[in-house]
Amino acid sequence: MRILITGGAGFIGSNFSNINKDRYTIVALDNLFLGAPSNLDPDVTFIKGDACRVEDLTACGDQFDAVIHFAGTSSAPMFMDDGFVYGYVNAVESFVRTLDFARKAGAKKFLYASTSSIYGNNPIPLVETQQVTPLNHYAATKFLYEHCAQCYNKVYPEMELIGFRFMSVYGPNEESKGRYANMITQFTWDVARGLQPIIYGTGDQFRDFTNVKDIVQAIKLALETDRPIGNRVYNIGRGESTSFNDILRVINKVLGTNVDPIYIENPVKEGYVQGQHADIGLIQKELGFAPMVGLQEGIEDLVAKLDVTKIKESSSDLLR
Repeated sequence: MRILITGGAGFIGSNFSNINKDRYTIVALDNLFLGAPSNLDPDVTFIKGDACRVEDLTACGDQFDAVIHFAGTSSAPMFMDDGFVYGYVNAVESFVRTLDFARKAGAKKFLYASTSSIYGNNPIPLVETQQVTPLNHYAATKFLYEHCAQCYNKVYPEMELIGFRFMSVYGPNEESKGRYANMITQFTWDVARGLQPIIYGTGDQFRDFTNVKDIVQAIKLALETDRPIGNRVYNIGRGESTSFNDILRVINKVLGTNVDPIYIENPVKEGYVQGQHADIGLIQKELGFAPMVGLQEGIEDLVAKLDVTKIKESSSDLLR
């Protein structure tokens, strides 16, 4: 199977590429806004380019069995201040151009990253059938992805479109994301350097923290299933949740430290999500997904691959 991954040198894209480099023929396209070529194994084909540019997409090749779209904005803070216009333009244009490129390149499947942020503070557990109203700009762009995919599939049903509402994903290769990295990763960076992590509010807010290896597993299942899908959106999570306070306890346990957090008033004014817990019944039933990486195991793996020197030499944006 020949696969194009936009945002392929980023966090999830690089993990998928490295784990499956011997299983598929992978081309990773990335403009290096949040990615880094060093995230990729040397034998993964990397092309520097932007998914917003047709010529860069075309430079990747003219025939693909599947396209996975991970390019674009990846968190709500990217839309703050001067990032507002860039966030929308980058997200929407890269999605539409990659979607149309995939069809013209003969892809049978187009997979893309949506987000659990779409749910806002909906009742727990979060189910794909719930009515959703995005609470922030980031979630609004992903909501647009899903509706655009639905319309596109009606016009061009020969290509299946599969979106993933990722829960809170963590794991190796987030250094290039800096302050946009997952909270588990940022807390681990802080504690490893003897810094006190900053926690908004009381720390009782909770997320369905999901290791990137389980995300990779779910994507592979979607790529290889013989089940007719058409247009579908799936939750990907562990189906359980953990508070920020408990996350820090596990990190201290793994690192053998006893670092306390600094609690501050929550500065987020636009749609802060207090709780997140996924219902993963649909992807379990239709694709056979079963999360395999436990929280402590995932943090142990993150710590084992931690390059403290690299973090210390990074920009100040990496500190929080």
